[in-house]
Order: sequence, then structure tokens, then C-alpha cells
Amino acid sequence: MRILGIDPGIAIVGFGIIEKQGSQLRPVQYGSIQTEAGLPVPLRLKQIFEAMQNLLSTYQPDEVSVEKLFFTKNVTNGITVGQARGVILLAAELAGLPVYEYTPMQVKQAVTGYGGAQKKQIQEMVRILLKLKETPKPDDVADAIGIAITHAQFSNYVRLSEGAKK
Repeated sequence: MRILGIDPGIAIVGFGIIEKQGSQLRPVQYGSIQTEAGLPVPLRLKQIFEAMQNLLSTYQPDEVSVEKLFFTKNVTNGITVGQARGVILLAAELAGLPVYEYTPMQVKQAVTGYGGAQKKQIQEMVRILLKLKETPKPDDVADAIGIAITHAQFSNYVRLSEGAKK
């Protein structure tokens, strides 16, 4: 199974694509989609949408996992990130892919075993779990890979619970 993990943002969208074969995880590709500050938001959203479409067609993931939005103080930034998240979800939907969402706490728990883990701990565990020589940069990329790893760990549970709902 090929999983695309996404850490949404307006300036930087982190992405990580992994393959899960049995209990083994293998990195396929990771990086970021970056938009230039000062450009109109609609243009930045278009750039994110088009880059997402390119990622989806190039790497053909089976499933997409996205971090749930969480913000406390900067509502304006939260709204803009929500708009970026919307075009990301739209790209996945248009590609016919199932989308799964995970909270930051779920990602921390799945990757490090501790829901209160610090960013550095998550980054180091991502590096270790995927046997990478270096921690992916910027932080958004490591976060996106962590989201993909979280889905790889939860995917059997998610599928079973979805079947129970039907």
C-alpha cells in the first residue's frame, strides 16, 4: 500500500510518500510544496492544488492521510491554512482517493509512543523508522512523513471500523 501523508500549510505543504509491505515501511519520496509570501492567496491555493495533482498522478498513492487542523491563537493564519487544506482534500477527492485525518496527538502517539512528544522526538523517530541518513527538512516534511506513518499503523484499524459501520 502506498500512502501520501500531508502536513497542510499555505507557505509550506509538507508531503511524504511511503510504502507499507506487511510491517515494513519504505520511503518513496518526500519534500515540500512552497508558495511565495506576498502572492495573492487564490494564486497560492492554485499552486498548491496543481502541485498536489502532480504528486498524485506521479506517485499514485492508494490512500491519503492529512493532519487535522489545530490552531489556538492566530485565527487568520488558521483560516488560510484551512483554505490550503481544502484544495488538498479536493485534489485527493478528484483523484478518487480515500482521505484519512489524524490529530497532532495521534501522530505523536503513533510515531513516538507518547502523545506529548516534542517535534525533535518525532523527527528523530521518522528518521529511525524509515532508516534515513538525515532528518527530512523543513520540519513540515518530517511531520508529513509522520502522518503517513501514523496512517500505516492505523490503517488496519480504520478499515475494520469502516466495515463495521456499513
